[in-house]
Amino acid sequence: MNQSGILNGIEDEIKPFLYKYIQARSLTYTPAERDAERFLMEELGADPYFQAHPEYFGTCEIEGDPFQRRVSYAMVRGQGNDAVVFVHHNDVVDVEDYKLLKEYAFSPDELEKELAGIRESLPEDAGRDLESGEWLFGRGGCDMKGGGAIQFSLLRRYAQLPDFRGNVIVIAVPDEENLSAGMRRAVQLLAELKDRYGFNYKIMFNSEPHQRKNPDVGIISEGSVGKLLPFVYVRGYLSHIGKVYEGLNPVSLLSEIVRRTELNVDFSDVVGNECAPPPTWLYMKDSKKHYDVSMPLSASGCFSVLTLDQSPQSLLNKVKSVCEEAFECVVADMNDSYRRFCETAEPVASELPWKSRVEDFDTLLREAAEAYGDRFREAYERKRKDALARVASGETDLIECNFEIVDFVFEYIDDFSPRVIYGLIPPYYPNVSNVFFEGLEPSVADLYEKLDQFAAENFRQHYEREYFYTGICDLSFTSIRGGADIRKALERSMPLLGEYFDLPIEAIEKISMPCMNIGPWGKDFHKMTERVYKEDLYERTPMLLNRAVELILNGGQPLKGVLNGQGKKDDCNINAG
Repeated sequence: MNQSGILNGIEDEIKPFLYKYIQARSLTYTPAERDAERFLMEELGADPYFQAHPEYFGTCEIEGDPFQRRVSYAMVRGQGNDAVVFVHHNDVVDVEDYKLLKEYAFSPDELEKELAGIRESLPEDAGRDLESGEWLFGRGGCDMKGGGAIQFSLLRRYAQLPDFRGNVIVIAVPDEENLSAGMRRAVQLLAELKDRYGFNYKIMFNSEPHQRKNPDVGIISEGSVGKLLPFVYVRGYLSHIGKVYEGLNPVSLLSEIVRRTELNVDFSDVVGNECAPPPTWLYMKDSKKHYDVSMPLSASGCFSVLTLDQSPQSLLNKVKSVCEEAFECVVADMNDSYRRFCETAEPVASELPWKSRVEDFDTLLREAAEAYGDRFREAYERKRKDALARVASGETDLIECNFEIVDFVFEYIDDFSPRVIYGLIPPYYPNVSNVFFEGLEPSVADLYEKLDQFAAENFRQHYEREYFYTGICDLSFTSIRGGADIRKALERSMPLLGEYFDLPIEAIEKISMPCMNIGPWGKDFHKMTERVYKEDLYERTPMLLNRAVELILNGGQPLKGVLNGQGKKDDCNINAG
């Protein structure tokens, strides 16, 4: 495929940049994430444009971050205030699945040779791709430093163009694979840049990889699925196993709640012809620390719900309803069992006392505060601070921490009757899509169709449109609907909202913009056989992203300019605005 104009020879920039980017072993939620930041600052600091304009690149700190991670950014400023934002994450998942090949995971060429030696043990599809030579293997090459290398290579090309119209900003964030602390800080950075330079944000492009069913049909996403992590805590009533009707086993009730929610498509909202996957449970545990002949006092768990249009409160309403139905069902089954038991055995009571009781976390919190006042409030804050410190140090995780806090609140509850408490555990990803925007500018509203036409004309491929990227990504923080209601719902239901996880709603509302994911074709994300298609990486995706910039910032006209060698600018007059 012949490329012309400002993209000529861009493969010779993307490839070495990507190889060095991959070698920055930025494993998620570790101090090593800063290796990517250091690489970027060194690479950009050597570029003539950023040497001339050091104020146009840098890092910003994520306040209170346990590893002192920072968001990296760089921008090319041109004529006017219109701006396009590129974003990608540079953290990668661990390499435990590489086993004896761990040392090669961050060196694509060496890894390819080692994988060839175990070709017969690879999945058939991965083996064929390896033999073809058309795919680049290695941790992070696909998810998603390949997209990042494309973005930075395009930015450096734009830096060489005289009379460039508009502004392009590249944001590289850590922590996407965990809590998106990087993107939540990046939103605040974009709000600060908007104040400083008066930017008019037109659209944000992410470059996460996409998967394909048909090799000749790619995917462009105009939004991203949301994610919520509801928790359920069941407080039972403890008894000896020989006196089962004197107690209420929380495992039974939690199991019924799980049964009614696992893969329940009633939780899957629909937008157009797209449907969110149904929920699945990620964690379930009772409170027993060792074996004895008593029932557990409590049982707890959480499940993942992907959303297209649901708000946190609408989902919580569904959770409450299911918990109430499950509670009533379990009590009815217990009473039926008890009646049958009493037909042949001595009754232990005239009737069982259990009644359905389901409440959100805020109701439980207020009950403890009303009973014990400042004594509880002060103890609660100490407990919460201590628990979060242990999360930051790696001694525990957010799920265990959440239930530890709920357990603590129950120590100040004088009512011993069974109940169900529900709420949310971080993180929360809002659902976003261009379909929710009213009055989109024509350049954005028609962008997918024009890019699909461009792809058909230039490399005879078709790109399908989806309104939600279902892999969960940082585009979730580009806009928000009903921010005040979301804040209220999170405050009532999320014990860990605050210092460790917060949603910058005001900043999101300030920078609110449409979004789109345009990334290369990839396979086996997070697996040892993670790989990205070279033609997409070096040619097609750069062409699509560049065409998108031309359509948004340059009235659809091709960007023109004289480039000197491999991305090094000559003495052309850069309009820094």
